[in-house]
Amino acid sequence: MANEFDPGYGEEPYRTLAAEAPDASVYPGKDFRIEWGPVFHRGRLDGSARVLIVGQDPAQHETILRRILVGEAGHRIQGFLAKLGIERSYVMVNTYLYSVFGQGGGNRHKNDKNIADYRHRWFKAILQDNKIEAVVALGTLADHAWNLFTDSPEGANVKVKYQPITHPTAPESAGGSAAQHAAAIARMLKNWNGALQSLHPLQKPDKTGPLVPYGGGFRANEKPEIPEADVPPWAPDWMRINDGWADRPGTGRTKRASILVKVPSGSLP
Repeated sequence: MANEFDPGYGEEPYRTLAAEAPDASVYPGKDFRIEWGPVFHRGRLDGSARVLIVGQDPAQHETILRRILVGEAGHRIQGFLAKLGIERSYVMVNTYLYSVFGQGGGNRHKNDKNIADYRHRWFKAILQDNKIEAVVALGTLADHAWNLFTDSPEGANVKVKYQPITHPTAPESAGGSAAQHAAAIARMLKNWNGALQSLHPLQKPDKTGPLVPYGGGFRANEKPEIPEADVPPWAPDWMRINDGWADRPGTGRTKRASILVKVPSGSLP
């Protein structure tokens, strides 16, 4: 069977949106890793999306693969969508086009008009081109971004199911012992179960079935691989299937300037 792939941004309005991405005059380099370029989306731009996911910002995996939510957070949210019967009919965009640099960088710019105005153009295009049933925001910055849109003239009349949920990697960001991490995972999944119950069933999922809630931790099948159709042509399979293949080594400017990519041993010939 021929390889599937994301064809990118050749069609309007996404061609123009990609061409007109804000630069360092909008995203200051002291708070964003602008040197790695913008990362725009993941999922369907062909009018078939039923669910919109709003994330936060691209990390090292997303920077290399040029699609958002492809690391651990992406695998976790892929499983969340599967519980709604959504295997393909989704589109994802981030609050910020560029990776946030340093603690507090995202919060300092959550109300920046130029950042929000460009993001609103993506929201508007997606809502006009697709029959979006539900919007899910990952974390507080994404929740704030969506509320800015619905409070604006462009989004004031949007009527969709909406659920903000705990960010997929909030337990890792919190740190702590192994026991504290496990407890944080359990709290997050309890939060996700509440959102799933509010969203399920969707009117036109890809796959119908009963809602199977999360337990106290992730089961083996609850972090599926990123679909081949979501990534650029001929991206290596291990970039979609595995996590942990990209890291930012070092400290200071060295860490900012470096991403270490390591092919998993099982993928070497």
